[in-house]
Amino acid sequence: MSEKIRILVAEDHLVARVGVSTIVNMQPDMTVVGEASNGQQAVEMFRQLMPDVTLLDLRMPVMNGVEAALAIKKDYPSAHLIALTTYGGDEDIRRALNAGVQAYLTKDVLHDELLKAIRAVHGGQTYLPAAVAASLAAQIPRPELSAREVQVLELIVKGLANKQIAFSLSIAEHTVKNHVKNILSKLGVQDRTQAATAAIQRGIIHL
Repeated sequence: MSEKIRILVAEDHLVARVGVSTIVNMQPDMTVVGEASNGQQAVEMFRQLMPDVTLLDLRMPVMNGVEAALAIKKDYPSAHLIALTTYGGDEDIRRALNAGVQAYLTKDVLHDELLKAIRAVHGGQTYLPAAVAASLAAQIPRPELSAREVQVLELIVKGLANKQIAFSLSIAEHTVKNHVKNILSKLGVQDRTQAATAAIQRGIIHL
């Protein structure tokens, strides 16, 4: 029998962590070698255990999954990483992929999809479920929001008017108006409410 795929599971919710570990350990070709409950622990355990595949929850305390992925990839460029998350917004996906994960799964995936992803990534492939790929494809290409536009968008999401945004960021009100115009056009929406909705749905802004 060939070597089992050694897997590190990083997930801060105990129930989810146990669930994933149980599914993995039931497979004849896989074994969980470690469990981490935050991103920093994941990076430390990765160094100790050198797993074949690491499952990273994106939202974890101390250090999130994207930061953990970046830290692992910096020292071990050939690491095989899978992002596991409740969020399927295209910005979340893009951030994770930019950090070097080879698969992106939302937590409602079926067992076989999880196992398929582990085997694919272990074999050096990228794995994006159809829904995730569709979410990405629907949003590309689009001009990136500038750092300032993201700041303005955050305040729009909080319900601030242009005058309040101008005051908050110490910029002129007409500058805010220009930013808002650019944000609407880049997000492909008609008004501030739609901009706020799109920002949250797509993971550009996290509440």
